[in-house]
Amino acid sequence: MNDQHGTNETGAVSGHLRDVSTEAGRGPKPSFAQATRVWVRIGLLGFGGPAGQIALMHREVVETRRWVQEDRFLHALNYCMLLPGPEAQQLAIYIGWLLHGARGGLVAGILFVLPGLCILLGLSTLYALYHQTGMLSAVFFGLKAAVLAIVVEALLRLARRALKTVSSRAIAALAFAALFFFSVSFPLVILAAGLFGLLTARRKAEAGWVAGAKDRSRTWSQTLALIVLWSCLWVAPLGLVVALWGAGNVFVALHIFFSKMAVVTFGGAYAVLAYVAQQAVETHHWLRPGEMLDGLALAETTPGPLVLVLTFVAFMAAFSLPPAGLDPVVAGLIGGLVATWVTFVPCFALIFLGAPSVERLRGNRLAVAAMSAISAAVVGVILNLAVWFALHVLFAKVQQSRFGPLVLSVPELASFNVAAALLALLAGSLLFVARLGVVGTLGVCAAGGLLLSLV
Repeated sequence: MNDQHGTNETGAVSGHLRDVSTEAGRGPKPSFAQATRVWVRIGLLGFGGPAGQIALMHREVVETRRWVQEDRFLHALNYCMLLPGPEAQQLAIYIGWLLHGARGGLVAGILFVLPGLCILLGLSTLYALYHQTGMLSAVFFGLKAAVLAIVVEALLRLARRALKTVSSRAIAALAFAALFFFSVSFPLVILAAGLFGLLTARRKAEAGWVAGAKDRSRTWSQTLALIVLWSCLWVAPLGLVVALWGAGNVFVALHIFFSKMAVVTFGGAYAVLAYVAQQAVETHHWLRPGEMLDGLALAETTPGPLVLVLTFVAFMAAFSLPPAGLDPVVAGLIGGLVATWVTFVPCFALIFLGAPSVERLRGNRLAVAAMSAISAAVVGVILNLAVWFALHVLFAKVQQSRFGPLVLSVPELASFNVAAALLALLAGSLLFVARLGVVGTLGVCAAGGLLLSLV
């Protein structure tokens, strides 16, 4: 998307770009080039799933550069957690929009996904052609252990900032218990937290507008124009593949299937992976069960949102069922790009449409109370992801046992991976004691995984 589109959209989305950017943080406003370099860095280092990615963004734009205030960052995060789709990428779009309007949001969102997409498409090609990724698997083994330590660090950082009261800690604990032990729907957990915040605020004080809140509403015609624009962008690949290969090709099926996934992926990738795996393996026969697990492993150890695993699924589907006369690898690349497009385009639309109204709600005490409660629940959500990740890193086999409404993820103790545990401890030491940083820790653990495979 060229700069002209970004400039036009800036006016439609923000209305008062100067006001948005100058209020975003406590430090000086960054130039567009400075912000772009930071988004490139975040895109390249976005390992660790949403927990690690959110913490990385927090470190870069709140702690290190002070471009965005703490409360504003959490307010944006709370809104993104309410939306379908990858919340970390939506948060990047939101922060980019705060700093530089629509063009900032576009650049932040694209760069957040692009490095991981390129890597995953390359790995998918190698996987489809050779099914032999021994050296890559060893590197990913080391990265996965490092990611576990990064997620724990991310969780501690967010918890220190969001859990400052007894009630917030209780909300986080209840959210974790509801998700981990009872498999409660993620939207229900967030809704319950928001309602609790509203009820608590009503008891304490009447709702009102905080001084200094600014109205960033737009006209109905501007809103309608944005809806039409993003709707057309969303369905554009469908018209293109139908024109080139007809209506019965695999790309049409992928576009329709993953468009549905884009609007129901509440709770991030983990919430939808079970359904995608069932449909891709059992219904459409695009992949074998083992291939789905391999794709998840690849997506977990590449930068960018974990939901990029859908790119792998689409690649393998199109590789297996290419249109007549089309090279399977080319078909796979097109399929992966179609799935990626329809998965992430709605993220931009939801942020650009909703962010101005959400910013306006920052001045409402009831809305602030609800968002604060949701922020505490988010810590519980990330703890759930961290525990899930730890179980699957440290144990080769994890089974679910159901006792009425209680669902327990029970690891098979005999499958405990000593090498993974040692690498995770090494990563923790490098992060918490040596303060080596994310890049150095990932590099050391990747090398460690490679060395272990040669022993």
